[in-house]
Amino acid sequence: VWWWSRGIEMAWMLLVPTASAAVLVYGGNRILDGQLTIGALMAFSMYLLMLLGPMEVLVSTASGLQNSLAAWDRCLDILAEPREFDGAAAPAAPPPDGQARRLFRGELDIHEVSFTYPGGTQEVLHGVSLHVPAGHTVALVGHSGSGKTTLCNLIARFYDPTSGAILLDGTDLHTIPAERYRSLLGIVEQDVFLFDGSIADNIAYGRRDAAEAQVRAAAQAANAHEFISGFDKGYQTVIGERGVRLSGGQKQRIAIARALLADPRILILDEATSSLDTESERLIQRALVELMRGRTCFVIAHRLSTIRHADLIVVLEHGKITETGTHDELVTAGGRYLRMLQAQIDPLGTDRSLDRGM
Repeated sequence: VWWWSRGIEMAWMLLVPTASAAVLVYGGNRILDGQLTIGALMAFSMYLLMLLGPMEVLVSTASGLQNSLAAWDRCLDILAEPREFDGAAAPAAPPPDGQARRLFRGELDIHEVSFTYPGGTQEVLHGVSLHVPAGHTVALVGHSGSGKTTLCNLIARFYDPTSGAILLDGTDLHTIPAERYRSLLGIVEQDVFLFDGSIADNIAYGRRDAAEAQVRAAAQAANAHEFISGFDKGYQTVIGERGVRLSGGQKQRIAIARALLADPRILILDEATSSLDTESERLIQRALVELMRGRTCFVIAHRLSTIRHADLIVVLEHGKITETGTHDELVTAGGRYLRMLQAQIDPLGTDRSLDRGM
């Protein structure tokens, strides 16, 4: 097919000038011989011009077919890739998503987990251990590169630990099918990915069988219903690729509504409010309170004022847990967390005092 399409393109490039020259030379000679009139030559020229349109369509079709075949080859390459975590001891027929959510409470145990990225040589996490009861909120804090996002990636099972284990309700994640486990997850990131479709389609992406009333209920819980109703087409408004027609705060609330509708057991919030203005952050914080209720949550935050009510705050440094406790306990301990908090309250270091009851 490739040679056929290339042959058509080459023929098109040669045919037009060759045919035009042939008509003019042959027709000119016949006119000089008195065997052809000028009108007949003009008619042949018009027929030639009329032929150019269909030929151009044929060439475009051949080029499009060639591009489609190249894309098809790439799709086949992806389908030929080995299945992710194929070695898991998966049951033959996993229960539906809703039933899977009811089977698991959301208690997580992280035992001596170490991790090195594939192809890397430097260990990113070193013997991390943590127990998270079901329904608790854990805030992960630390400087950039301390391992917060890496730990969340392991919890989401985007990677498997190099050593150690992560248990969900006492069951090793290796023994839970990846598809079944991820049906329990909800992730809201700083950089929200939205599709070029309607608002309703984007909210229902995590639960395709959701009814319109459920989509609206999720949007209301995420404080998104008001601005959605302000659009002419409401929930059927097309928002463009990556939600270009929405503000940052609006995109975040759409993502929260999507996570609410999916009803996850485990929720990961990765800097969900760091780049927003004060009003947008206030609305999203209210939506996050609704989203986090009754779920096991992991919150990554550099703005420490947003996580002071977490059930447990974990301070990571160079891939190790150095401090754990509530906000008040860590402030009283006077360690790394307190210094980070003081640096945010007084960046210039002019006032080192801090209200312990903050």
